[in-house]
Amino acid sequence: MPVPFDAEGVPKQKVDIVSKGVATRTVHDRSTAAKADAESTGHAIPPYFPPFMHAIGPIGLNLFMEPGSTSLEDMISSTKKGLYITRFWYTRLVHPRDCVVTGMTRDGVFMVEQGEIAYPVKNLRFTQSYVDALANVESIGNETCLLKSEYGSHAKCVPAIKLGGFNFTGATV
Repeated sequence: MPVPFDAEGVPKQKVDIVSKGVATRTVHDRSTAAKADAESTGHAIPPYFPPFMHAIGPIGLNLFMEPGSTSLEDMISSTKKGLYITRFWYTRLVHPRDCVVTGMTRDGVFMVEQGEIAYPVKNLRFTQSYVDALANVESIGNETCLLKSEYGSHAKCVPAIKLGGFNFTGATV
């Protein structure tokens, strides 16, 4: 259940991590705030996270992205050849400094050819720097979708994003 404070009892704050395409701020727990001569932003990791996650430091769990101006239909119709992915699942941080994440697709992957959804594709595994992926944004959808985490304690509210490339490493079974 979402709560208004973090694992250290500090009230959660809204933090604009990226503004107009530029990284502007970072989230802090008490430890990182002390090192940076800053205040905690209320982002200490909850105790139910795996132990290795606590070594990473604070995490922004409720992520929101402003919508853009392109409809999903226009993103698909403007694609000569690509993949339409409805959802990523089981994403895990691999390399914190470079924001490399691994995970899988889930609940729908489709080949897009000549601006139309052509056929379904097996689920795929990926390992990708989100920073590098977001450097290749071609368009951002005009509607957002609220997605709850697998733990149910946090959520993301994001639009569809059309990327120029993404690193898929294999198929899932």
